[in-house]
Amino acid sequence: MWSSWGSIQKFLGWMIGINYHGILGRKIDVPFHFLFLTTLHIVYYYSILGGISARRAFEFGRTYVVRPKGKHQATIIWLHGLGDNGSSWSQLLETLPLPNIKWICPTAPTQPISIFGGFPSTAWFNVGDISEDAADDLEGLDASAAHVANLLSTEPADIKLGVGGFSMGAATALYSVSCFTVGKYGNGNPYPANLSAAVGLSGWLPCSKTLSNKLQGLDEATRRAQYFPVLLCHGKGDDVVPYKFGEKSSKCLSSNGFQDVTFKAYNGLGHYTIPEEMDEVCAWLTSKLGLEGNSA
Repeated sequence: MWSSWGSIQKFLGWMIGINYHGILGRKIDVPFHFLFLTTLHIVYYYSILGGISARRAFEFGRTYVVRPKGKHQATIIWLHGLGDNGSSWSQLLETLPLPNIKWICPTAPTQPISIFGGFPSTAWFNVGDISEDAADDLEGLDASAAHVANLLSTEPADIKLGVGGFSMGAATALYSVSCFTVGKYGNGNPYPANLSAAVGLSGWLPCSKTLSNKLQGLDEATRRAQYFPVLLCHGKGDDVVPYKFGEKSSKCLSSNGFQDVTFKAYNGLGHYTIPEEMDEVCAWLTSKLGLEGNSA
């Protein structure tokens, strides 16, 4: 898992300088005792794992559910970002004036993450770098997209289904959209969920370079892409997932036949959300899902 003890040193150097951005932008300095405990955890994982096995097991964490306060019209899976869990977003989503939506907030598996030098974190898939040339973890993406579809499988037939997320969660949500559009996962297995909308905040579109080939010659996929609504929001001050990734993801979807893509940019917004952005999400979901409004 760790190429050398130098990887551990690099990770600790990264941790010393990091500030954690909470959902509403609050910054929390990482204390020294946390760094010490982190070192012990790294040594532990280094000693018992030794490397990432050829076949990975994905154990998803706890799922948090926010039940609708009014008539149940839609169910949306909301996916957190790297290192987070379903609880924090469920608390925020519960405050939104969307009484007709049931929110399901799962927690990603804890797995070694390459961008952290192999240190384990909750993540929907492995990521080695935030760049246009970074390799996509298809195994992890497929596993998380399948988990989303499974969570939606027990919803009533007359309920509209959606998926959304923040950062890595947004990337996973958009990957689920691509699976729905072509009708199958990256591994070729059929995709079962019937999605109606997707929201991505401060994220990116995985496998964007191969999307065109996947859609080519598939009439049903072309039809699904044409009418599928997507909302993407990104802050121009994002120093974690750069603004250009959100912008290029929007353009990629549009150039591949997604005719109902809305892209919203926010000046000065970093890698977190703000009330203005969530107001946009509420208005967009109410419109695209045909909800009865914000009164229970």
